[in-house]
Amino acid sequence: MTTSIRRQLTLFLSQDNAEIIEKVRQKFNPKQFELIKAHITLCREDELENIDQILQNLIALNEQKITIQFEKLTRFDDGKGVYLLSEDTENFNKLRQKILTNVINEPKKQIPHITLMHPRNATCNDEIFEQISKQKFPLNFTFNEISLIEQKNGGKWEILKSFVLTK
Repeated sequence: MTTSIRRQLTLFLSQDNAEIIEKVRQKFNPKQFELIKAHITLCREDELENIDQILQNLIALNEQKITIQFEKLTRFDDGKGVYLLSEDTENFNKLRQKILTNVINEPKKQIPHITLMHPRNATCNDEIFEQISKQKFPLNFTFNEISLIEQKNGGKWEILKSFVLTK
């Protein structure tokens, strides 16, 4: 049997900021809640093919903590999914560019988001969205660590290594 392995770089929400988000995820998307903690995907698996260079870039990274502000709760994928969306993309994409130096010359711009309901294993409807909309979510998150994570055969994501943002 062939093992399916996925790797990503992730910014995990700190426990104190994630409480209400994790409660919503646990209630409305228990499968995803079990697979991975609340996070923002920094680099997807297709961007990490040259993992040795990525690791060198992460080790050499001399970056300060990154704070991202989120603006709105948004439905996506024909309304099946829900995430907190940010339009605060400049520092996020600069960090991605530094990590992907000598790997991808012009990385695709990404919009930071925190998925509350992933359409792969949950489906939002108007009633659920209204319940989620009534929650008071924190809108500013500061991240001081980047995690290299791995998923085998669709199982739980595991942290392989963490890189501290030093300043």
